[in-house]
Amino acid sequence: MGTTQLESVPEPKYWHLKTVLSEALDSDFAVGEILPNERELAARFGVARATLRQALEQLELEGRLQRRRGVGTTVAPPRLGVAVSTAQHDWTGGGADEAWQAVDCTTAVVPAPVLAMLDVESGERVHIVRRIRVTQGQPVAAELLYVPSSSVPELSAIESPSGPARARSVVRELHRLGLDGQDRSVELGSARADDAKELDRLPGAPVLVVTTRYLAAGGTAAVSVATYRADTCRLTFGDSGDLEISHPGQERKAS
Repeated sequence: MGTTQLESVPEPKYWHLKTVLSEALDSDFAVGEILPNERELAARFGVARATLRQALEQLELEGRLQRRRGVGTTVAPPRLGVAVSTAQHDWTGGGADEAWQAVDCTTAVVPAPVLAMLDVESGERVHIVRRIRVTQGQPVAAELLYVPSSSVPELSAIESPSGPARARSVVRELHRLGLDGQDRSVELGSARADDAKELDRLPGAPVLVVTTRYLAAGGTAAVSVATYRADTCRLTFGDSGDLEISHPGQERKAS
C-alpha cells in the first residue's frame, strides 16, 4: 500500500478514504491479514486518526474488516449467508437443528420491551434460554429465548434448574406446541458485552438484532431476540413472507 495524499473532494473525507482503503484491501491484502496500526495508516494517507477511524468503522459495518481481541484489525472473509426465515408454521432451531447450541437456562423477570410482546404479567418470571448459532464452525449469533411457564406446562421441575440440559428441555417442550405463525423484525444495533464475548467481537461492534414473536393457542408462545454478527452475516429471507421495513411515520412491505 503506497502513500496517498487525499485531495479536496466534495464527499466527506472519511468516505473517500473508505473507498481508497477498500480498493487497497482488494489488491494489497489477503483475507485474515492484519492491517497496520492506526498511526501508520493515518500517516500514509495524510489524514487525522479520527477520519481514519470513521473509514475503518464503515468498512467494518460493511463486512470488509474485523476487529479481534488481542489481534487487531484484519481483512474479513466473505459474509456467510444465514437463513433466518422459515415456514410461518415451523419453529426455528428445532431439536434436530444442530446449528443452535444450548448454553444456559435461567428464570427471571423479562425486560420491558419483551414484556410488551409476551402474554405475561409485569414481574412474572419466565424461562430465559440462551443459545449460540454456529455456521461453518463459526459462532454467528447469540440468542435469548423468552418462554413463559404457560407455554411449557409439562416441563418437569425435577430436572436441572439451569444449564444446557435445562435449556434443551425447555426448547423441546416448547416445540410440542402447534405453531400458528410468527412475526419478525430486523434492526441494526451494537453488541452488548455478553454477546460480544460469545461472538468474538468487541463491545459496541455493529450487529443485526432479529426479534421473532412465536404465536400459538391465540397468544404469544415465546419471543426470541437473536444478535447476529453484522461483519460476517448476510441474512437471507425465504418464501415465508415479506420483510417488514419501517420508516419514521410510515410502514411498508418489501419482498
